[in-house]
Amino acid sequence: AKPAAVSTPQPVSAVNPPAAAAAAMPGVAAAPAAVEAPVLAPGEVPYGLEDVKGKMVPLPDTDGWGIMGLDESLNAHRGHLGYRWDMYKKWRWEIDENEGGLEKFSRGYETYGFTETEEGIWYREWAPAARAASLIGEFNGWNTGSDPMLKNEYGVFEVFLPNNADGSRAIPHNSKVKIHLQTEAGEWVDRIPAWITVATQEPDAIPFDGVYYAPPEHERYQFKHARPPKPENLRIYEAHVGMSNMEPVINSYADFRDNVLPRIKKLGYNAVQLMAIQEHAFYGSFGYHVTNFFACSSRCGTPDELKSMIDEAHRLGLHMIVDIVHSHASNNVIDGINMFDGSEGMYFREGPQGYHWMWDSRCFNYGSWEVVRYLLSNLRWWVDEYKFDGFRFDGVTSMMYTHHGLQYTFTGDYGEYFGMNTDVEAMVYMMLANDMLKGLFPFCTTIAEDVSGMPALCRPVWEGGSGFDYRMNMAVADMWQDMFKDCVPDDNWGMGHICFTMTNTRYGEETVGYAECHDQALVGD
Repeated sequence: AKPAAVSTPQPVSAVNPPAAAAAAMPGVAAAPAAVEAPVLAPGEVPYGLEDVKGKMVPLPDTDGWGIMGLDESLNAHRGHLGYRWDMYKKWRWEIDENEGGLEKFSRGYETYGFTETEEGIWYREWAPAARAASLIGEFNGWNTGSDPMLKNEYGVFEVFLPNNADGSRAIPHNSKVKIHLQTEAGEWVDRIPAWITVATQEPDAIPFDGVYYAPPEHERYQFKHARPPKPENLRIYEAHVGMSNMEPVINSYADFRDNVLPRIKKLGYNAVQLMAIQEHAFYGSFGYHVTNFFACSSRCGTPDELKSMIDEAHRLGLHMIVDIVHSHASNNVIDGINMFDGSEGMYFREGPQGYHWMWDSRCFNYGSWEVVRYLLSNLRWWVDEYKFDGFRFDGVTSMMYTHHGLQYTFTGDYGEYFGMNTDVEAMVYMMLANDMLKGLFPFCTTIAEDVSGMPALCRPVWEGGSGFDYRMNMAVADMWQDMFKDCVPDDNWGMGHICFTMTNTRYGEETVGYAECHDQALVGD
């Protein structure tokens, strides 16, 4: 686990010592201790756990020019910003007209993947380029002819599995499943369902398997504690659950709940940012090459154990933020969603635009209706199902520009932000994401990992901004790294340089500054 972060204008904390040692040191907690969530009255619904189904997210009635009042330099780019605003309004209008609004549109997991009714189990999968499909698994002996799927005019395959004669489900809980697809070229391939909620890897095995996870009602974790109020000033403890044990083992959600969360609270933090929660076949990617977007990492435990961990964090008054990777996806074909139906451009862009050459990964097509449904539903899933309180959006710089910020130096010239290099579809997706999250969940915190300094990234959507609460000030951690790496004596530290780096932020936009984060720790700096 790695500390530490605060929001400006609060001072950036010093690099913290290891948690076990720091817990015993006097004066370590520079911020007030987090307040535990209040005890609920009988029958009272905990704060933040209310059902928001049917809640409307109104379409802004503004013109999107509010950001001009904050930064007059934007007026020179009214054409670009007006085009972006019009595209956003068009998306919002079409979602309202065709899908019943953002609230309904972002519940794709209630239609796609595995869904249960009293009569049986539905399984649906969008795979437009596939010719045929069938559901296979341990439940039918992996027989490719037992449960064929029908394809509708929208490219969605579906199959219904009625309950057994004794009333039990056709697919047992915790049994392995896959979808068997015939590609346009006629090849038959097996894929893990794109909306799967659990994927596991057998000991000494290489590929992952999809798992039908549906424990009996009495075994499902029930949340007990309210979400803590949204912090006015974040003090974040960044952590990787699997790497948080002092022993050379992959740690568990249960151990993190029992042994790490109490330390975090004692140190005075009010928020926890978790890396590597979304399932990733390659552990060495530290969670940033996601293969199964709706599944929590099975290396650390079960979905119910993760829920128990988050509930305990809420009891301690900790705001839970999860790293969300919507900037790219693993190019793993066997375990992930790349080439899912045999086509290059199903979830991702085709050609060079769909490939991130530095990360060796795939880039999403943010202009696709079903891709936006998938990504918005993914955000909603982590808030609804696991009760996370916010997101740190990874790789936002890569999303915002067609060059992904690679081999490119940002000088602050506004032409670098608003022009042909800007990925307007990605910008609009982030506006929709923040619109949905803030409209349905006012407690939700969103943080953008951006090194470019994109103007209005952290201004409300109704003003014409992207809607994030905070931008990560990446320069702060880099500065501390350079100073310690080069062994600069503290009496030679340039206070002007330190102050400039810590305060070099856009007027009216909040930032989060890390004294140390995983970007430094994981590369050995």
